[in-house]
Amino acid sequence: MPEFAPLLLSSSAYIFAGFVVGLVVGLTGVGGGSLMTPLLIFGFGIKPHLAIGTDLLFAAFTKLGGTVSLARHRLIDWRVVGQVALGSVPACLVTLYVLQQLGPANPATQAIMTTTLGVALLLTAAATLFKAVRGKAVPTHIAPEHLDQATKARHWALPVVFGAVIGALVTITSVGAGAIGVIVLMLLYPTLPLPRIVAADIAHAVPLTLVAGLGHASIGSVDWLLLVKLLAGSLPGIWLGTALMKKTPDRIIRSLLSVLLAYAGLKLIAI
Repeated sequence: MPEFAPLLLSSSAYIFAGFVVGLVVGLTGVGGGSLMTPLLIFGFGIKPHLAIGTDLLFAAFTKLGGTVSLARHRLIDWRVVGQVALGSVPACLVTLYVLQQLGPANPATQAIMTTTLGVALLLTAAATLFKAVRGKAVPTHIAPEHLDQATKARHWALPVVFGAVIGALVTITSVGAGAIGVIVLMLLYPTLPLPRIVAADIAHAVPLTLVAGLGHASIGSVDWLLLVKLLAGSLPGIWLGTALMKKTPDRIIRSLLSVLLAYAGLKLIAI
């Protein structure tokens, strides 16, 4: 029995990590990638390419449940999702091809991934803080007759271009489909209510992270056993966080979280 103790301990630690990340995601809506990936790298010493690849599929599965729920409540504007995905998914495929050619386990490639991840975390920290301070100013309701106009971007090419940037960023770092995506959609669709912006961001993240995650799996950058352990903890964590969301000081939590993300980002850049 003693020889199984380290295995049980590590499994419990991964499940608990999944629970904590799921809890924070449920409380704040901040993407799990910005939390899970640095936790796997710094907390468990997992190589960056494995942490990123595994977290992409982790995000795809955890966001799928939220997408189904939002679709049932008819909060997802599929036109917005399609416009952004038109740029993000092709950019994801191109980025995967480049990673395959470079070799994800190559030290130079991993250095690029960690530095880009650090920058992405700094952007996420800024986006999280912006949403905490200015989120209340965004409209939360819209008249049905104005909804069609609200889902039209200022120019048809803008969602595609920004989507391509997000697609490449998410594929390299597993970060960008959460808080950064929400801020981008707020800029592209300024009259769209915040609940619909968040819903579109979550729905868009599912195909993007799924394609990116399966692409990483095809080049050996996914730890499947680790993925199962993380999901086992995250699902009850998300449920509990969602239940407690209205009873917690959202602005304070987001502000503290932005500081933590900024610290992790600077640490990754310094590696």
